[in-house]
Amino acid sequence: MQNSWHDRVVPNPVALPALARQAFRARVSGDPTGAPPWVREIATVGEGPGWFEPDGIVWRVHGDLSTLVGGVAALLGQAAHPLALVGVQRHSAYREDPWRRLAGTARWLVVSTFGSGELAEREAGRVRRMHTRVRGSADDGRPYSAADPDLLRWVHLAFTDAFLAAQQAVGHDLTPRFGRRWPDAYVREWARAAGALGTTDLPSSEAGLAEALAAFRPVLAPVPADLRAFLAAPPGLSRPEQLFYRGLAGAAAHLLSPTTAPFAHMPGRGAGGAVRVALTRAQLRGLQLALGPYSPSEQSARWRLGLGPAPAWMGRSPAA
Repeated sequence: MQNSWHDRVVPNPVALPALARQAFRARVSGDPTGAPPWVREIATVGEGPGWFEPDGIVWRVHGDLSTLVGGVAALLGQAAHPLALVGVQRHSAYREDPWRRLAGTARWLVVSTFGSGELAEREAGRVRRMHTRVRGSADDGRPYSAADPDLLRWVHLAFTDAFLAAQQAVGHDLTPRFGRRWPDAYVREWARAAGALGTTDLPSSEAGLAEALAAFRPVLAPVPADLRAFLAAPPGLSRPEQLFYRGLAGAAAHLLSPTTAPFAHMPGRGAGGAVRVALTRAQLRGLQLALGPYSPSEQSARWRLGLGPAPAWMGRSPAA
């Protein structure tokens, strides 16, 4: 039992990995165990594999901590589309509670990736219903709707491009396991999730992804400076978290595609940044040591499929 002032202020070094896990999981899922109710449902709802092959390319990309960098890059890229941006600005409390929005995005990502087919379909339905409420007119009179297939397509393209670039730059090398064409497989397979939300005409290769992004260039606009500043230093982070996040954002700035980087006022790919990216890769490897090989979401899926032991949270209530 910790009684002294020193024990309360300076945690036992043995406890530091557990504290790091709790802090990180609380940020990305809203629950210090990393297992809010929707993660627990990955273990308990439905049977058999879901939309994506267990231990396949989508599992490995979305199970990698490179997604932390990819997420920042995706937000910067998506914000270059004025109608996508106005929908977020007017129908989201991201400025007041950015971490709640992060948890909401993480829910769709991990349930679609690791959930059973039944659960993934249910999650897609939830997101489609939410999209029907996000509609209106921009200041210039143009209508927007989160359910618009073309706007959904842009969001998917920017997301896929950012997560793919992050995996290639700061994630684990997937070539030994999946071969040199694994980026094409990721683009092709992850399109299933976007199709379930109502968009069509999606690319099936890395080259096709780049071409599809470039086709949007005429409708893109500069990302507002206040949003760029917000994404560079979101509120509510402790000092250690600020330092860690700075590394993520710094790497993300060097991963934006040639299409989106100019609009985000970021250097983008091929514009230096090798040292920054290498440092962020080292940061993520250190975090991986603290977190363990699998996220609570993947642990839940592996248990459902008989590929691993029961998650640590099994038997506890969500509030435990």
